[in-house]
Amino acid sequence: MKAIVHEKTEGIPGLSFRDIYDLETKPGTVKVKLKTSGMNRRDVAVTTRHKADQPPLILGSDGAGVIADVGNDVNGWQAGDEVIINPGLGWLKNSEAPPEGFEILGLPDHGTFAEYIVVPAENIETKPEHLSWEEAGVLPLAALTAYRVLFTRAKIKQNDTVMLPGIGSGVLTFALKFAKAAGARVIVTSRSEQKLEAAKALGADVGILTQSDWQEELKNEAVDVLVESIGRATFDKSLGIIRKGGTIVTFGATTEDEVKIDIRKFFYGQYNLLGSTMGSREEFRDMLAFIKKNDIKPELDRMFKLSQYKEAFDYLKETKNFGKIGFLNE
Repeated sequence: MKAIVHEKTEGIPGLSFRDIYDLETKPGTVKVKLKTSGMNRRDVAVTTRHKADQPPLILGSDGAGVIADVGNDVNGWQAGDEVIINPGLGWLKNSEAPPEGFEILGLPDHGTFAEYIVVPAENIETKPEHLSWEEAGVLPLAALTAYRVLFTRAKIKQNDTVMLPGIGSGVLTFALKFAKAAGARVIVTSRSEQKLEAAKALGADVGILTQSDWQEELKNEAVDVLVESIGRATFDKSLGIIRKGGTIVTFGATTEDEVKIDIRKFFYGQYNLLGSTMGSREEFRDMLAFIKKNDIKPELDRMFKLSQYKEAFDYLKETKNFGKIGFLNE
């Protein structure tokens, strides 16, 4: 089968689109013929984390398609069923943190940037009928991450003010749609006026430039929850804008990972700082029910052919997207 494979060279230069051995269905697994797959910033990071001396790896965490084969000991599924893939391996029940052994598709196991994938039967769910194949394929990782950030970790409520610095990523565009569906007020920032306008079109109540003076721009706002995914470049500004007793939830860092905190300012302000990553199978199912109930769809920026992998990785690495991008199988 054809796939986007990483091997021999660290980084994006180690990628190729080539034939690789077919994958066999094993007991407890299903083989899915992929219609579409979604890209995440994780895929760029994996090209560095997967080392040159390791076996070839098919990248990709998100995908949707049709069951092609069902392994022994699998009940409730049959060939021809339309499914969406939960990329989180080994996290079934809600818990405070992922269990030992939790992994994400695309490293160390083969991922979704291919014609087929074999996954545990517990990692598939019925494709939501209101989503197109393109929308279903780009949904899972980002939507699940946003859902856990807002509802499990931050526990947002109706009329809360939620701030999303750096709007434009898949996770944050989902967070914007989820927060609005929950009745929250949403503030966004971006370095791009165009992305601010796009966010306002999706329901954002306030949009300001990331490089502006947040305290001046938002002097009449009280931010209850701030979702921090940028890292060192904005963390101090984030801490400075959250209301006393407010909550910052962080799930990633597109700039440097290490940040400095004025600990005295932090404890006097009674702030809450929470980490989050992905989510459980239970949360994945709750997220699917939430998007069905509220008719929420991914903000789809652009789809590429698998053979256009170079263009797709450059597009994501340069943060050109507003919302999700992905691949169409050829």
